Amino acid sequence: MSQLPVTPPKPVRRIGWIAALGICFVLYIMLHLRVTAVHAEVVQAEREIVQLEEHKLLLETEFLTRANHVQLAAWNRVDFGFQAPEADQFIDNPRQLASFGVPRSADAPAPIRLAGLRSGEDLPEFPQLVSPLTGEPVDPAVLQGAEAHEDNGSGLAVTVISNPLAAPVNRASQRATVIASAGAAGN
Repeated sequence: MSQLPVTPPKPVRRIGWIAALGICFVLYIMLHLRVTAVHAEVVQAEREIVQLEEHKLLLETEFLTRANHVQLAAWNRVDFGFQAPEADQFIDNPRQLASFGVPRSADAPAPIRLAGLRSGEDLPEFPQLVSPLTGEPVDPAVLQGAEAHEDNGSGLAVTVISNPLAAPVNRASQRATVIASAGAAGN
């Protein structure tokens, strides 16, 4: 067998491989930069599309609003006859407003009036509590506290406000908790 002679590597071949790798690397960098530029253009185009869709929606809304104004104006002319207020229709002060008022007629309903207590003086007496089960008045001893009736279990537990007429009115303060056992209902 004959062996092929081993030739030493030639420097030209090494330089060729390095040049080929360098050209491939430069082409890869150029391709990568081009892909990045195209991607940026696509993102910008998508943003412009979103802006144009929002602008289109705004124009559609404005168009429909203006169309509704025309329809409302037509309805106003035909049905209602409303007109925009003019400068002489505005009132300068409460006295001028009061001058437009007329006395109540004899058959007019009574005005609605609101009242409230500002102090604890002259409070009327609280009405007597009536049991919803029996319809009879509740014993005042029961209202004094549930501890007096703990021995036999027949009692009425009532939440009472210290000054009910001066308390603000809402559902929580109007509601009284009434617990009656079967023995109390029969009495």
